[in-house]
Amino acid sequence: MNKFDLEERLIEFSVLIIEIVSEIQTSKAGSHLSGQLVRSGTSVALNYGEAQSGESRKDFIHKMKIVLKELRETFICLEIIRRSKLFGTESKIEKALKENNELISIFVKSVETAQKNLIQSN
Repeated sequence: MNKFDLEERLIEFSVLIIEIVSEIQTSKAGSHLSGQLVRSGTSVALNYGEAQSGESRKDFIHKMKIVLKELRETFICLEIIRRSKLFGTESKIEKALKENNELISIFVKSVETAQKNLIQSN
């Protein structure tokens, strides 16, 4: 997968998150979780864009780790929303959880590879 495919995938994921947030029940918990979800779920694409402009390998790795952190936060938030039944469309939640999990796997491997390459270059 090249960086443009991954970037497009992250943008599509962010759009899915926005769709989910627009369907979350209006309640105190729903408002809190939807705010958290929209921040973490859309920041992954934005932070990935920043990582592509990293000033050094260390900066790139740091920014990729931020993407990973935001993905993990998003996954937990989606899981809370699913379990508490605050969602509108279950299929969207399931799709987002699946994609989120796949993206986490991609970024774990990317960070590992970047760290390995950094060590080898020193």
